[in-house]
Amino acid sequence: MKKEIHPEYREVLFHDTSVDKYFLVRSTLKTDQTKEWEDGKTYPYFVIETSSASHPFYTGKQKILDTGGRVQKFEKKFGKKSS
Repeated sequence: MKKEIHPEYREVLFHDTSVDKYFLVRSTLKTDQTKEWEDGKTYPYFVIETSSASHPFYTGKQKILDTGGRVQKFEKKFGKKSS
């Protein structure tokens, strides 16, 4: 690898504030904040609003809404496929 062209790859502490959960992940993210973690080491710290711990798709709480009867409009326009 060429010297001095790659960003620093290190462990960064991410904090999902919506569910108060922390993730220690390797990243090239640059941040000025630091925070001490459970292992006693200090890591770069970054606050996020949504992660896999709080996103409805990953938590299984996602709801699919058919607003305005889009499925019925499609079936009426193109015909329902009969089996």
